[in-house]
Amino acid sequence: MADSKPGGTKLPADIAGMSFEEALAELQELVKRLERGDNKLDEAINAYERGAALKQHCEAKLKEAQLKVEKIVLGADGKPQAVPANID
Repeated sequence: MADSKPGGTKLPADIAGMSFEEALAELQELVKRLERGDNKLDEAINAYERGAALKQHCEAKLKEAQLKVEKIVLGADGKPQAVPANID
């Protein structure tokens, strides 16, 4: 386990190092395999646990991006200024 996320949960190092796109692609593939139902019980449980970690990582990456996104508005003086975007 490597990266610590809010709530004290640690992610495996390979997941912590993934980009959002990589983690999402793997999560989508895991979901497809679980939906087919051709896994043994232990494999399904491991896939579910990995999927939960991938989901947590994707959510953290999206939150990071949200905090970086800004919108441009006109201030009281008519000049443009950047303010945090309200993307909730």
